[in-house]
Amino acid sequence: MQPTAKPNNPNFSSGPCSKRPGYDVNALQLDTLGRSHRSALGKKALALACSETARILGLPAGYRVGVVPGSDTGAVEMAMWSLLGERGVDVLAWESFGSGWVTDIVKQLKLADVKALKADYGDIVDLAQVNFANDVVFTWNGTTSGVKVPNGDWIPADRAGLTICDATSAVFAMDLPWDKLDVVTFSWQKVLGGEGAHGMLILSPRAVARLESYTPPWPMPKVFRLTSGGKLNEGIFRGETINTPSMLCVADYLDALQWIEGIGGVKAAIARSEANLAVIADFVAAHDWISFLASDPATRSNTSVCLSLELDAERVKKLVKLLDSEGVAFDIGSYKDAPAGIRIWCGTTVDSADLRALMPWLAWAYAQVAA
Repeated sequence: MQPTAKPNNPNFSSGPCSKRPGYDVNALQLDTLGRSHRSALGKKALALACSETARILGLPAGYRVGVVPGSDTGAVEMAMWSLLGERGVDVLAWESFGSGWVTDIVKQLKLADVKALKADYGDIVDLAQVNFANDVVFTWNGTTSGVKVPNGDWIPADRAGLTICDATSAVFAMDLPWDKLDVVTFSWQKVLGGEGAHGMLILSPRAVARLESYTPPWPMPKVFRLTSGGKLNEGIFRGETINTPSMLCVADYLDALQWIEGIGGVKAAIARSEANLAVIADFVAAHDWISFLASDPATRSNTSVCLSLELDAERVKKLVKLLDSEGVAFDIGSYKDAPAGIRIWCGTTVDSADLRALMPWLAWAYAQVAA
């Protein structure tokens, strides 16, 4: 029978992701609106976005946090264009965005000494094959495949190269070994449910040392320039952004950070996301027509949960449309380059109660389209 109880919040999109529980735009601190981002007030808010990120994440001493253009994509591109080329590169790809970094490194930067390790959707590369004498570029969590690296044990502490980690759907939801990550990028609109267009760039002291000792041979676009006169542009990491940010988005991000601290910090945020995954795992275990795209539980994402159904692509589309029309799940179709299926965001801003309410609807919709 058709269920009656619906999720209070049907927003399960994998980006932009659901706003935090209790979100109210009227509660934002908006005194920066209409003011220059270069004013003392604007700089203070931007600097706070950097310093609060570092504090709440518990970053090691010497790590820098900056707000940069172009969302997570811009942050990754900035890192690759500014840092790569000094030594060989290992780039890892098991889904769409990792494959994009392969393309940029090989076809845009045209680096010669590149080893691309690739795996199909649902699988992960052999991490034992990574050469840490090279720089290593990888996603911590493959948002479009639901496959994450299991931990940081495969990254040596005495690596010679840099680790450049796209962690946009992992930060604030997964336990990251910061001392093993030299560059980390993310965007506000993923795990924290913030607004788009702004990226966050985190640099270790090793990454800063590379920036100050190596100059890439290619022209550097203005929005990618992290150094001036051979030294790091420290202003970027104190709230002096390269281009004009949205101060409304900054206020929204600061609200999200305050919420993370209010629920108990990063550990509590991770626990919320893992509890969300458990709801879906229980449902999958009880129904033989649905399965995780990531078959290995150790590499199964707790944010971008990708699922395969015993339906052809057209019937999957009908199921997604049916749930949307009933107002119980919005934007849960799989990524356009991924195998046909559904993708349910289970990051920390999603309440487990809403996922529990969704599951009977998922079973009902399957029965409707499979008949």
